[in-house]
Amino acid sequence: MPAVEVMGTQWGDEGKGKIVDYLAQQADVVVRYQGGSNAGHTVSVNGEEYKLRLLPSGILYKGTYCVVANGVVVDPKVMLEEMDAMEKRGIDVSGIRLSNRAHVVLPYHSLMDGLSEELLGKGKIGTTKRGIGPCYQDKAKRIGIRVCDLMDKEEFRKRLKENLQIKNIELERLYKHAPLDYDEILKEYEGYAERLRPYVCDTIAFLNDELAADKKILFEGAQATMLDVDYGTYPYVTSSHPVSGGIGIGAGVAPNRLDTIVGVVKAYCTRVGEGPFPTEQLNEVGEKLREAGHEYGTVTGRPRRTGWLDAFVVRYAGLLSGIDYMAITRLDILDGFDEIKMCVGYKYKGERLNEIPASLKVLAEVEPIYETFKGWKQDISGIREYKKLPEEARVYLERLEEVSGIALGIVSVGPNRDQTIILADDIF
Repeated sequence: MPAVEVMGTQWGDEGKGKIVDYLAQQADVVVRYQGGSNAGHTVSVNGEEYKLRLLPSGILYKGTYCVVANGVVVDPKVMLEEMDAMEKRGIDVSGIRLSNRAHVVLPYHSLMDGLSEELLGKGKIGTTKRGIGPCYQDKAKRIGIRVCDLMDKEEFRKRLKENLQIKNIELERLYKHAPLDYDEILKEYEGYAERLRPYVCDTIAFLNDELAADKKILFEGAQATMLDVDYGTYPYVTSSHPVSGGIGIGAGVAPNRLDTIVGVVKAYCTRVGEGPFPTEQLNEVGEKLREAGHEYGTVTGRPRRTGWLDAFVVRYAGLLSGIDYMAITRLDILDGFDEIKMCVGYKYKGERLNEIPASLKVLAEVEPIYETFKGWKQDISGIREYKKLPEEARVYLERLEEVSGIALGIVSVGPNRDQTIILADDIF
């Protein structure tokens, strides 16, 4: 019953889609277990780019089941748009399985997401305004509408009417916004329900049956450790659990069924939205990283904040999720730098810290402890063996191993599948 997780160790956008796509060659099932259409994966195959928001990256392999599990909040419109786009490009979507327990993003969620950010002003979270947070809020308030409700016409009409009465009062009184039309939403979502119906099932039973049949399952996290609602830079986080512990909650698969956990580490750091970012470079270095790495959001297109690699954060991710191997991505983006820095710890008021501070006030004031490395100043995109990487690149990676306490498993030197160096042959 080999089960592998691929998760992000930083603030997201580490290139998880490429690693999932590569490992999905060996998988029978690929599972998305949290997040929503606020997260995007870009996968490059034979020079073609595929931008995914809800569909697991395994969709590009014919015959692979792609599960959108119960921990995901699903915008039916976005999901169907993605499916249609895949079919237009000749990709088979018949292997998609959508959890009947997943919560549904409705129009009032995305509307209130944007209005709430406006109301917060300077204190805004920096959300993608896709309705993800408000949908998770309704889930926690126990008024959410699930896929099983959407599939039941009578139940959906009843639940939508009840919810819209509450939401319209909030829209009018709190946000001074016009109410939403019940009939319009009902008609739209009943249409979505009929199109999605063939793909809906109890994914908990499906996944555990597949494990019992000794099938290979790959779990795909969205966002990353520092955006986890409990362990990240709260409140500047997502509303779910990208860490490995999120699988038990988000997919209904017990933790002891996981064999290997792969933490994806971008060779430098980026983040989108507000919140502390200790190694951020608001200078020429940051701009060079952004332009060399084309660091703009897959979903939003907004420029990402950029900075040097924070190995202290990677160490934290390893402790939280029990990461077995690191998959290093975008190492080639550093090809043009004369020198490269890595944060190996933090100081606060002159004292070295042993942990990532919970307080954002403290985290915003920490002093990164940097080590400086000589750049390799050559194109590594064509290298396929670790020992053939420049010595300077290997020194950099091996120091990351030491600081994080996590072994190297994969090194990516470009966006395409073949630009991948495998060091660990026992991931699956």
